[in-house]
Amino acid sequence: MTKQSHTNSNLIMLLHSSYVFCSFASMLKARGIKKSYGNLPILKGVDFEVAKGEIVSIIGASGAGKSTLLHILGTLDKPDAGTVELNGTEINRLSGELLSVFRNRNIGFVFQFHHLLPEFSALENICIPAFIAKKTKKQAELKAMELLDLLGLRERAQHKPNELSGGEQQRIAVARALVNDPVIVLADEPSGNLDSANATALHEFFISLRDNFKQTFVIVTHNEELAKISDQVVTMKDGLII
Repeated sequence: MTKQSHTNSNLIMLLHSSYVFCSFASMLKARGIKKSYGNLPILKGVDFEVAKGEIVSIIGASGAGKSTLLHILGTLDKPDAGTVELNGTEINRLSGELLSVFRNRNIGFVFQFHHLLPEFSALENICIPAFIAKKTKKQAELKAMELLDLLGLRERAQHKPNELSGGEQQRIAVARALVNDPVIVLADEPSGNLDSANATALHEFFISLRDNFKQTFVIVTHNEELAKISDQVVTMKDGLII
């Protein structure tokens, strides 16, 4: 094993160990985030902070930079300038396998479209991030079934996505985001494709997770009802928080 490989292996073990994920007053900190695509500036120096157990909604007009910021916070994109820290780890400095391990272990994602794999059952879709984290089938399925119970969907475990309603599909996507017990869930318009009843049910589930498990959420949304029940509402305009 090369010295670099040995170092990476040690760092990966560290990222999996419990003391990396201890509680900080500010779980997530972003400072001076800038991002441009070509000559078009999207983010112009954003500072952003989230405490453990908060639901934070990011609102603003289309093109304000909300989704770009969320992608940078979630390590799906890198900033041109600035830093992002999650529980004391400067995540924008991670790359390759270290970044993949950290993201899989710490960050859950929910998008406007569920992105469930059509050939797999609801249970199998939920388990995918756990399998990537090298958990056993028994461990993954036990956690997945716990989440299905919380969501009232146990009886739908073996159904394929095309056999589920839109609201059920999105709840399965949320369960998939939660299966590794992430420290934070990042959601981009999670109720954007849902009718009002299913949107309300999803929002109530977020509140329940916050109240009962101190789950932290950062949510990009145009939904006024979701923004109203959030602990903090951040408004973006022209690449800045106002």
